[in-house]
Amino acid sequence: MTRVNLRVRSRRLSLIDYGLPNRGKSTRETMGQHGVVANLKSEAIQRRKATAMIEDMDLLEDILIQERSINLQTLSEVITLAVEIAREGREGRKVGTLFVISDEQNVLATSKPLILDPLWHHPSSEKNIRNPDMRETIKELAQLDGAFVVADDGTVLSACRYINASAEGISLPLGLGSRHMAAAAITKSTNCIAVAVSESSMVRVFDNGELISEIIPEIWLLKTYSSQIKGIYSTRSGGQLTVASKTTENIKNHSSHSD
Repeated sequence: MTRVNLRVRSRRLSLIDYGLPNRGKSTRETMGQHGVVANLKSEAIQRRKATAMIEDMDLLEDILIQERSINLQTLSEVITLAVEIAREGREGRKVGTLFVISDEQNVLATSKPLILDPLWHHPSSEKNIRNPDMRETIKELAQLDGAFVVADDGTVLSACRYINASAEGISLPLGLGSRHMAAAAITKSTNCIAVAVSESSMVRVFDNGELISEIIPEIWLLKTYSSQIKGIYSTRSGGQLTVASKTTENIKNHSSHSD
């Protein structure tokens, strides 16, 4: 039997392998430089993302008005997360989900779990919407049916809940499905606000049984965008978002009429 010796030729990596010039330095030095370049590039990308997010959040002024008896910081955090889910999806596919914020005890009483609650009995300190680990957990759980119940202080109390609120008197544009109907119904029967993420990448905000705002996360969606908001609304664009919201006066007039 003939023994064949295979000699593997090692290839020296350099910055040229990464599309960067190698100016005669050692592999360790060049790889070290590449690491620095990569880190600087990553930091620059993160800064641009942070700047874009700040610009995007400035567009939410029409939604985050003081007249709403709700923690506006929590609402802002939920909307931000909803936009991230609408943009990113999960595992390469679009995801739809629902967040119900504030008046949590009444919301829990008007809903029930569809499965054994994956958030039950976990410490409240770990379930705040501002916790990065919690946000990633929500993105995973968003692939399951049901709504998230978020307390006014930002604690995510429950997931995968069926909203059992009456839809009587709720009128939504044709084409909006059961998730949006549940969002409108629960905000009509309790003192909460609901944020629905559609699989078409739209984020919609409901208050007092009606659609008050639509958020379009990507510019290309504007080509096919057709507002479902009833009454007078304004549109603001900036960064990577466009937000259409009922005007403040329209909301005040509706509240006065409802009272």
